[in-house]
Amino acid sequence: MVKLVLMHKADSIYDDVPDQVYDFPRTYLKTMEEAVGDWVIYYEPVKAGPRGYFAVAKVFKVIEKPGAEGRYLALIEPRSFLPFDQEVPRLMSGRPLELALTEPDGTPKKGGVVQRAVRRLSEVDFARIIDIGLPQNLEQLEAAKYDTATSFDEGAEPFQRPVLERLTRRPYRDVAFRRKVRQAYGYRCALSGLELRNGGGRPEVQAAHIRPVENDGSDSVRNGLALSGTLHWMFDRGLISIAEDCETILISKNKVPKDVIDRLLPADGKILKPDDPRDLPHPENLKWHRKNIYGQVLRDESEPWV
Repeated sequence: MVKLVLMHKADSIYDDVPDQVYDFPRTYLKTMEEAVGDWVIYYEPVKAGPRGYFAVAKVFKVIEKPGAEGRYLALIEPRSFLPFDQEVPRLMSGRPLELALTEPDGTPKKGGVVQRAVRRLSEVDFARIIDIGLPQNLEQLEAAKYDTATSFDEGAEPFQRPVLERLTRRPYRDVAFRRKVRQAYGYRCALSGLELRNGGGRPEVQAAHIRPVENDGSDSVRNGLALSGTLHWMFDRGLISIAEDCETILISKNKVPKDVIDRLLPADGKILKPDDPRDLPHPENLKWHRKNIYGQVLRDESEPWV
């Protein structure tokens, strides 16, 4: 097995869906097959945008792309994709983060391996990029962000959480997902449009998975919605969803009182969209929710508006 960097750009001719599949030509077949069962890091090339390294995932299978001779698909292991808490720059102090892209004097190489869409990544470089993009103390940072009463021993050594534990441990992933989704929506509820904060400034909006993790939903921002507590409850229980146009709010009106709809949802019946179009809910995730959750009304407690 081997770890890789995969180049990805939103307007590519290849049918990449980073949390599901990576589309590539025969040129990289041998290298991609070596990566099956191991982790890869996504990288945005300079001409495509400013993000640099922006997410990590695990490859579980490589197949021929149906109907496309000479093209292949690397299938991403369900529940493995995780966006970085902060994008990792291509250079730090003028030096690449990948040894393979670095000249002996520390300056960046040009051409050749730099332009490869798929390139091998050493364990050391992989760990370095993960440590920057997904900090070891992310849970601590989130806990202390809005709680001025929280204090930590400045002399204490930070807990060294191994790389693979961060990538697989559910509580850590939940924090990373929550931070990215709430940030994408500007800490506002995607359905009501409201920004609610408590007295200490802590956002009350929650991060909801459109397709739940237990149903192979990913931790991509495109599988998330920032929702208030009540609307999160309604969304998870099939009382509301989002239509095929990816913006119209669907409501089980025979199950939700009109006065509740009038209080909680905007008059135009449209969702609040993220500023970055790359963070928009993926149509396939919304389709899954409409098919499997909406209208099912999975009640396990009394309605919060009663």
